[in-house]
Amino acid sequence: MSLTGISLFIIAVSFAFIAIFVIKTLKAASGTMTSVSQTLEKVEGQMQGITSESESLLKKTNRIAEDVENKTQTLNGFVESINNVGSTVGSVNTSLQGMAESVAHASNQKDERVVKAMKWGDAAIELYLKWKTKKDQTGRKG
Repeated sequence: MSLTGISLFIIAVSFAFIAIFVIKTLKAASGTMTSVSQTLEKVEGQMQGITSESESLLKKTNRIAEDVENKTQTLNGFVESINNVGSTVGSVNTSLQGMAESVAHASNQKDERVVKAMKWGDAAIELYLKWKTKKDQTGRKG
């Protein structure tokens, strides 16, 4: 064999090794691509599930928001009613205070009359007692 033959033989063997490594690499890449394809199909299925759950959750959230808004409006009416009751109680309280003041004023006027009557009564009793004392003293002397 000549040098050229040996060179060609080495080139052929090298080309065969390169071909074998390229085939192994392509098979590994093919397996990886198959795995990636399966993973992407699973992810796509999960994304569809997530999308449907998200839509359902969004619908529920909208219903809850509407319910909260309705209840808030109802609660506003309730608070307004309580404010009206408070105003009414305030008016009744003012009226009762006015009545209490007029009763107290009338009572004070009657108290003054009673005090005057008691003073006149005391004065009358004192006069009677003095008269009786004088009568008893004059009755003993005579």
